[in-house]
Amino acid sequence: MSFADKLHFGDGRPSPRRRLLGMSVGMVYLVFPIAEIVAGGVTGARAIWGAVALVAFIGCFAGTVISAKSFHERSRATFPLLGVTAMIAVVSAFAFGGAWLTLPVYTVVLYGFTLPPAWALAGVGVNLAVVVAAGVLTGDEFAGVVVLGLQVVTLGVLFISIRNSRVLTLRLHEAQGEVARLAATEERLRIARDLHDLLGHSLSLIVLKSELAGRLAEESPQVRQEIADIESVARQALVEVREAVTGYRQRSLSEEIDGARSVLRAAGVRAEVRVSGTPLPDLLDGLFGWAVREGVTNVVRHARAARCEIQVTCDGEHATLEIMDDGRGGEPQGTGSGLSGLRERVTGAGGTMEAGGAPKGGFRLRVLVPVRVGTAA
Repeated sequence: MSFADKLHFGDGRPSPRRRLLGMSVGMVYLVFPIAEIVAGGVTGARAIWGAVALVAFIGCFAGTVISAKSFHERSRATFPLLGVTAMIAVVSAFAFGGAWLTLPVYTVVLYGFTLPPAWALAGVGVNLAVVVAAGVLTGDEFAGVVVLGLQVVTLGVLFISIRNSRVLTLRLHEAQGEVARLAATEERLRIARDLHDLLGHSLSLIVLKSELAGRLAEESPQVRQEIADIESVARQALVEVREAVTGYRQRSLSEEIDGARSVLRAAGVRAEVRVSGTPLPDLLDGLFGWAVREGVTNVVRHARAARCEIQVTCDGEHATLEIMDDGRGGEPQGTGSGLSGLRERVTGAGGTMEAGGAPKGGFRLRVLVPVRVGTAA
């Protein structure tokens, strides 16, 4: 495990123990201001204030490191602690000079881990100016000031690069997870498609053959009963296959519209479809697909219509679906209509649904849903 992983985030999740371990290793350079106090290089009130500044700096530095939740998340205490840490480093550098000029070096390490790259680079420039100005004002050796200035720049850029590398690694892991999810979804769709094509066709054929055999065996009650049993089992198996496939496969709005055209044409109903506006988000695409299926089913079963109009519009803020026919009007009765379940789904998505007689006669189904719902999902 690298020093950067120990100092902050090994896998993008909080790890206080690792961060404290890495921080304690890096804090070894604070031995110089501590040694200066112990050796008597700083005495009296300056020594007391210097010790207080060191303790406060270490506490705020540790608090800043631990308070950050991840590369992408900061707690409410992170930035206030970072500000206090930076202020202590600047004041100590100007007040004491010498070994206390190392404090801004630690501050740029925090900048690299907690701030966006542009802000962190700006912080590196400010701390470089602080080190140079404080060194000149306190009369420190020029060579020492140059070395500390180089450390501010090199460590600041280094830890900014480390943070960017960790962020890219985390995003790569997220992208790999998304690819795996899409691959699993594609495989589920393939299984559902194959299951529907193989078993659905075969079971439908068994049902039709059973119906034909039942008509041919009118004179034998026992044969008719056996054939009826076969038909019943085949129908139940077909229902179960379709229910299983539904869990794996959700048809898109375009597929449902194509299917609606075929169903209406087979029922002798002329279909008129108009789609306009921006593409629908995935959630609304699936919801409107279900609405088209339910609405067209009601037209075929209950409306006795000669014409059915399907209109889909999306203006960027709201998506609207309208299904209108010229049939006998009135809302279909019975639980088989599916409108109650559709209403619950539309309401759950934050939209509204109207179902009833159209102004010019016939039946109208209207679904209105905010686009933001689909985008957030």
